[in-house]
Amino acid sequence: MSTVCAVSTPLAEGGISVIRISGEKALEVAQKVFVPFSGFGRVADMKGYTCAYGRVVDPASGETADDGLLTVFRAPKSYTGEDTAEISCHGGVFIAKKALRICLENGCEPADRGEFTKRAFLNGKLSLTQAESVMDMISAQGEYALRSARLTREGKLFRDISGVRDRLVKILGELAAWVDYPEEDLPEIEENALRAGLENSIGVLEKILRDYDCGMILRSGIDTVIAGKPNVGKSTLMNLLLGYDRSIVTDIAGTTRDVIEETARLGEFVLKLSDTAGIRETDDTVEKMGVGLARKRIDECALVIAVFDTSTPLDGEDIELLEYVKSRGKRLVAALNKSDLGTAADKSVFEKYTEHIFEISAKQGEGTEEIKKACQEIFSLGGYDPDSTVFANERQKNCAEQALKKLNAALDALNYGETLDAVTVMIDYALQSLMELTGERASQAVVDEVFSSFCVGK
Repeated sequence: MSTVCAVSTPLAEGGISVIRISGEKALEVAQKVFVPFSGFGRVADMKGYTCAYGRVVDPASGETADDGLLTVFRAPKSYTGEDTAEISCHGGVFIAKKALRICLENGCEPADRGEFTKRAFLNGKLSLTQAESVMDMISAQGEYALRSARLTREGKLFRDISGVRDRLVKILGELAAWVDYPEEDLPEIEENALRAGLENSIGVLEKILRDYDCGMILRSGIDTVIAGKPNVGKSTLMNLLLGYDRSIVTDIAGTTRDVIEETARLGEFVLKLSDTAGIRETDDTVEKMGVGLARKRIDECALVIAVFDTSTPLDGEDIELLEYVKSRGKRLVAALNKSDLGTAADKSVFEKYTEHIFEISAKQGEGTEEIKKACQEIFSLGGYDPDSTVFANERQKNCAEQALKKLNAALDALNYGETLDAVTVMIDYALQSLMELTGERASQAVVDEVFSSFCVGK
């Protein structure tokens, strides 16, 4: 493979920038562009896991671009499994780009998205599931998400799936031997043992798939809409959940006319909040467009926090909102706001629409714990095992679902007395799906798609 390089730190002002070089000629390129100060020797003579302080130079002009550190990793004991050199220079956008350009002009090619991790996979340093977990670690927004990504990075998902794979390979081997060599004195396939092996494999896959929804919620956040009539306290609640003023709050009804989106953290999970325009009948053209957007966001979201001013009696527009959310089949939290002003609304009305009903006072800063509790109950997060393995993406989930489907078909075939050939075919299909999941039989198109979502430099 060619020798590639990229800036592996964010391209912005900071303490340091790191230019990573990997490939057969990585140290040859480093020798050209980096001159260690006296006493550090030559780059070509550096051992793996060693650093040298020196200058980044442009061989064409002899000009010094910056001073910094060069770290050497020799194959196969590097992240990519190849010879690797990393130049740590001062963290400026222009400096980093200049150092990168010098490397490109002296034997490197620009790295594609995720190319360093892709090379680690191709060189056997990581399984495909471990490689995919790298971006999950980078994008983790909470302890549960980080822990799950770290477990996958350490190989837990690969080991769990490989355990199922090995069991299926053993079953297929026994079936093939019994079918293909009938003249040999081989023990007959014991159906109860075969059934137990299939049921065990099915159980492992079902457990991992059950954890997927909770895991993705903790990893990606809950798409949440704050809805209600004008001036019921939606924007105040939005600001309370965020911990700072993001939405404009006034006593004038209809202030919010667009959808305002931000992310709020409640404990270990994230709410991807949308503060919407007050839903009501209006002749104002701009406000009417905002109401339309609010309804559209309700159609798209996973959770609706419907806010009601319970210091006044409920009216037709309140009921219309509840009916609209119910008709869309959305999970609902009813936030009965302005509890500090007393309650004039009939709370029993809300019980027809949701069991998650809370009296809050967004103005007084009361309500976040109630909403956090509701989310945990609605999305069953309370029983989530933080040490469970969660699929990183839909590709992995789809592979597991296909394998589970085929194993269930194999078990049905066995229970209905069909031939062992039919059972074998279904198990073989399941095995192929699992090996695609781990990357052992992934096509080049699948591999390319996986790494296309990575950032450049990782």
